[in-house]
Amino acid sequence: MVDDHEATDARLEAARYLVRRDLGDEPEPDAAPSNAGAPTAHERALYVETVIQQAIRRGEFDDLPGAGKPIEGLGTSHDPDWWIRRKIQTEQLSGLGPPALRLRVEHAAFEAHVDAMTRAEDVRAYTEDFTRRVIEARRQLEGGPPVVTPTRDPEAEIAAWRERRAAAASTPPPVEQPPRRRWWRR
Repeated sequence: MVDDHEATDARLEAARYLVRRDLGDEPEPDAAPSNAGAPTAHERALYVETVIQQAIRRGEFDDLPGAGKPIEGLGTSHDPDWWIRRKIQTEQLSGLGPPALRLRVEHAAFEAHVDAMTRAEDVRAYTEDFTRRVIEARRQLEGGPPVVTPTRDPEAEIAAWRERRAAAASTPPPVEQPPRRRWWRR
């Protein structure tokens, strides 16, 4: 706990300084700023530091959530956009960011998206649209990360889609085993 003597001591010293300065006992700076009487940046920093130290002594920062734990997701590499990546991940936002990043994410989920389709025409249309968007993103000079997403051949994707569907149809569904009873729950 901070006693009132320590808190008023700093205020008293500041008031004494102002009186000495007004009487001419303190040296004036060579060029007085237009906001004379306003605290300087150094004085504000000292005041803020004093208030923080007093709050620490009073225990106002004790029992904060996450106290004494490392910051989650703070890696060793420097990423200036870490906060926006975390926000997109925690809020599960999609469709945000530069085209290069959106296309990378879509490329990673391409097969799962195509496997959900039921017609080869839909696979062809989606693959052609994806390739068109990749080529457009490569041509744009808006800045941002480079577009390294490969294009997709519609005929090759349809053949791969058919193979995955045939393999899924020939594989019997897994038989679910009844849960094992533990010996302590009889």
